[in-house]
Amino acid sequence: MSAHGLITVAQMRAIDTRSAELGTPTRTLMEAAGRAVADAIAARYAPQPVLILCGPGGNGGDGFVVARLLAAQGWPVRVALQGEAARLTGDAADAAGACPVAIEPLDAALPVETMLVVDALYGAGLSRPLDALCADLARRARRVVSVDVPSGVHGDGAAPVGETFRADLTVTFVRKKPAHVLEPGRTCCGEIVLADIGAPAQAVDEAGVTAFENHPSLWALPWPDAAAHKHARGRVAIVAGAVGMSVTDGAVRLAARAAQRAGAGWVSVYTAPEKAALYAHEPAALVVRDAAQLSAAAGYNAIVFGPGAGRAPRTAAQAIALAQSAARLVLDADALSSAADDPDPLFLALRRPGAPPHAVLTPHAGEFARLFPDAASGSKLERTRAAAARSGAVVLFKGADTVIAAPDGRAIVNTHATPWLASAGTGDVLAGIIAALLAQGLPAFDAAAAAAWLHGDAGLRCGPGLIADDLPAVLPAVLDALAPAALRAKM
Repeated sequence: MSAHGLITVAQMRAIDTRSAELGTPTRTLMEAAGRAVADAIAARYAPQPVLILCGPGGNGGDGFVVARLLAAQGWPVRVALQGEAARLTGDAADAAGACPVAIEPLDAALPVETMLVVDALYGAGLSRPLDALCADLARRARRVVSVDVPSGVHGDGAAPVGETFRADLTVTFVRKKPAHVLEPGRTCCGEIVLADIGAPAQAVDEAGVTAFENHPSLWALPWPDAAAHKHARGRVAIVAGAVGMSVTDGAVRLAARAAQRAGAGWVSVYTAPEKAALYAHEPAALVVRDAAQLSAAAGYNAIVFGPGAGRAPRTAAQAIALAQSAARLVLDADALSSAADDPDPLFLALRRPGAPPHAVLTPHAGEFARLFPDAASGSKLERTRAAAARSGAVVLFKGADTVIAAPDGRAIVNTHATPWLASAGTGDVLAGIIAALLAQGLPAFDAAAAAAWLHGDAGLRCGPGLIADDLPAVLPAVLDALAPAALRAKM
């Protein structure tokens, strides 16, 4: 299984159980986990007073191991336990018995404000709010290292209820959990260290992971060969909207620039004739045509519709017509909002029984809520999966933690980005990149995931103060960094 896989709480428990069946006891995994935390602390902090808050389960057991190892290195260590030591069982009881540090009650865990706190209270499996004492400690702690996930944050990525620990460092094991990549858990985690604790590869593989953190190893970009020509590299149409409708051509222009820079061999914009002059300063390679002459079967490999289209019933009707065409499709912005009052006709047009999805929907939070009101509960990962299954399309749910999901349940969370992308027009650039990759032959799920990564990398390269107009010009450098060595040698 890819090192970028995300495992749920239930999958982690299954890995623990299967590891023991394959000859690696859970006590061995606990020892390795505690050592990973102690090593991460020693690598980042000078020896100082440290307070280790232990819960009654396996997370607390990890904390007892940390306490033993840091004390052996000469750190001043205190240990406070939620509950009674006599009630500990299994691996946690064994770890507590081997800990040379006196175990204090949790309400004696003061003053947390002045100490380095190791949060080994509950970890990933807590599904209820922290009690009053733990919540007070979470509020007061200033420097925190969390074991697995900060207590109060559920590992599967559901929004926490009530107070949570906010860590400077979180050490997790085997694979990241959804909470490490979805907000607000991701922010609560601080720096994340992923540690290999020796779980057998077979146990991890058998977990059946279908969610991943985005990375170039998960998809392959379409590189041109020596025989490539412009039409072989894909034809993209950016449709500005129905004739006579007021359009925001800036959105269309951004999408077109991005599609060109992302490798499409031929990019056309379809707009009202009176708007054509607005494109006079765009690259000369951009073809501008009359929107009235658009035929969805005119040889385009991919079509973008929605940016600047206007929110109206005719926009919804045009989205349905395009969904019924042979071209691959990116639906964004007004195309999504216009269909929200009655999305079923659009979803029916998007479904291709027995065939992989041919369309990508790119809603932000508001558009998602309007289009998928029945996917309002659960984590963002769960909601995006439900939306993909409902629509029959790949859904790219934009945000600080962009989630891409396919109707078959596969999902990718993109963390390779920057808050500076929170700027008008950046979503239009993303739509153009997706279309370019679709036109070059990438499956819809791969195209959406790759585009999210490329878009994020462009934002990281631009840095503070970026505007959407900056992004397309940076895409060549983004692509150059990923190009195969054999292709780079010919450049």
